[in-house]
Amino acid sequence: MQKTQLGQTDLMVSEFCLGSMTWGTQTDEADAHAQIEASLEAGINFIDTAEAYPVNPMTKEGAGKTEAIIGNWLAKTGRRDEVIIATKVAGAGNYIRDGEPISSKTIREAVEGSLKRLQTDVIDLYQLHWPNRGSYMFRQNWTYDPSGQDKAETRAHMEDVLGEMARLVAAGKIRHFGLSNESAWGTGQWLSVAEEMGAPRVESVQNEYSLLCRLYDTDLAELSHNEAVTCLAFSPLAAGYLTGKYADGAVPNGSRKSINDRMGGRASPRVDAVTQLYVDLAARHGLHPVHMALAWCRQRPFPCVPIFGATTMAQLEIILGARELVLSDELMGEIDEINRANPMPY
Repeated sequence: MQKTQLGQTDLMVSEFCLGSMTWGTQTDEADAHAQIEASLEAGINFIDTAEAYPVNPMTKEGAGKTEAIIGNWLAKTGRRDEVIIATKVAGAGNYIRDGEPISSKTIREAVEGSLKRLQTDVIDLYQLHWPNRGSYMFRQNWTYDPSGQDKAETRAHMEDVLGEMARLVAAGKIRHFGLSNESAWGTGQWLSVAEEMGAPRVESVQNEYSLLCRLYDTDLAELSHNEAVTCLAFSPLAAGYLTGKYADGAVPNGSRKSINDRMGGRASPRVDAVTQLYVDLAARHGLHPVHMALAWCRQRPFPCVPIFGATTMAQLEIILGARELVLSDELMGEIDEINRANPMPY
């Protein structure tokens, strides 16, 4: 597994990142620990989590359980120096702090909680899970209306957050700062305000990005390239669609679709048809669709690290088969042809 620079930091992260959002619900602690060790063996040193995890379902009572599972592994093995850990503070409307929006106060509380659960002294990458002002992510792009935003209020919020991030870096509690579910305008503002304040800059943006969800290409890709802000692509397998497991209406037991039949707003006859085009394309090239989808993310013309999730060790074994794959120019061109004919299936 090759390594890549995270933003402009001194952190060299693996080109794939191990996601953890099912750990504590669909994936038990023993399997989660086995996934960490198998991923390390394969050269993956980057783990992403959040105070809000696990999901499926997300509950106030369950929040923090995933971080605790990771912390138990760190305490048991003593291998903290072998992994780079990213976690997130929940945004406005969260159920953890009864809807309290992100501020210097909530960040300080959230960091202390995450450090305790993770059983570590420092968080390598600390991210805002979603912006207080709202986001076009999670299929809200169809109706997203930013007109209710107050620019002065947004800037004051950024100054407050960045001031706390600077204090947390100085205290050695976090190393670097990232965003999630952000826009190009929002990311640009964070970069600009941080530069003016001499505060920690944005090093990454964790947004949904896959063959089926390419909003990032339309705005943030240019920013990522020119400002060295790494895209951390969540759901690079499109919530499981790009594995091919939902073909012909199949709903495997224990899958995300068996728990959430609308797939967070992704499900539709159109997405089924477009998914099949990519699955068939992979088959024509003798590839597993999982491998094609992950390799495509890694080969984008801007810094991009896909965050994969595996509910089971069997799924992880399939995913790890993609770690050295490089797609041909011919195949990359065929992928673009499908995208032009079938843009934004959800």
